[in-house]
Amino acid sequence: MPFKFNEDIAIADVAVEVWADTIDELFKDSGLAVSEVMVDTETVEPLIEKEVSLSSDSVEMLLFDFLSEIVYFKDAHSLLFSKFDVKIVDLNLVAKLFGEEINREKHALRIDVKAVTLYKFSVRNENGIWRAEFVLDI
Repeated sequence: MPFKFNEDIAIADVAVEVWADTIDELFKDSGLAVSEVMVDTETVEPLIEKEVSLSSDSVEMLLFDFLSEIVYFKDAHSLLFSKFDVKIVDLNLVAKLFGEEINREKHALRIDVKAVTLYKFSVRNENGIWRAEFVLDI
């Protein structure tokens, strides 16, 4: 998994840096990083599929909205995800999220993510590698 948690950026939040070869992989791995903050994704089976379709004027806000959807599904529908299929064309995203309902006896729960923040939020392509940085409010 090509992501890391930056503990020196935010103390009461979780700062994440993700990198990938393609924009689709960047979004997929960013979604997985958000999920890993909340739960050991190895304990979440891909039993339920949810589809997300989003559009935006910028790649940054598209990623922000996508990650916010993951938090929304956790809060509104008690769903956690362990697998993501993402396709982006011209700032239009279609994604399939695979997971299951929260089960405190089965899942190795970690930290409750309240929201994705815009603090230090960035998406960029550096020498052919896509990078994203974001902070999660916990």
